[in-house]
Amino acid sequence: MNRFINAVLLFFTLITAFIAIYVGFDLPISFLRTTGAYLQNADEIFLGLGVLMFMIVLRRSYRRWMAIRIVSKTAKFKWSASVSSQRKKRIYTYTSLEIVVYTFGALGLYFLTDRAWVPAIALSFAVLDNIILLTATRYFRVALSSKALIVADREVVLLYFKGLRKVTIHQQTVYFDYIKDLQLSFPTNCIEPKDQEAFFELLKAQFNPDKVYFTARK
Repeated sequence: MNRFINAVLLFFTLITAFIAIYVGFDLPISFLRTTGAYLQNADEIFLGLGVLMFMIVLRRSYRRWMAIRIVSKTAKFKWSASVSSQRKKRIYTYTSLEIVVYTFGALGLYFLTDRAWVPAIALSFAVLDNIILLTATRYFRVALSSKALIVADREVVLLYFKGLRKVTIHQQTVYFDYIKDLQLSFPTNCIEPKDQEAFFELLKAQFNPDKVYFTARK
């Protein structure tokens, strides 16, 4: 989920930067017979792109914090544990990189032209959200109920058991195969190694062996 969101944000940031370069440096736009500074509806274009970027960031933020809130109610789950220390280290690394990229993106857009202030604010919100996320790693958890498995940290993984046909554990990934050729997965490194055996035993117990094929660990 997070990788896809970053790709979409990067796409719209590049489009915004392209327009900001033309507007900020007043470059000629031959096919429109004008220059960047006199581009019609430039403010509206920046506003539209900024609102779209903000909605993308806001949706990701809402999904993250809602998942964290859900897994915090440990009494509702059959099994619940904090994500592994290894996973937290990776979260720190990748989220810090995101913060740096978003910061440069926000500053770059604004310095190219202050007319791009709305997209710059959208990226700044992403920076703030990630900074707050790094202060909340103690709330990151993996939780298992009779109906679903949820991983709530930088990524949000929600795997329902309805329609499940096969569970395959291979190296550091668990693959969930559903009807209609749908396959979802989650990384096993989000669980501490010492807890993995108990987790997989309980996970297997949630399935009807006549309906769900559960492979052994490899």
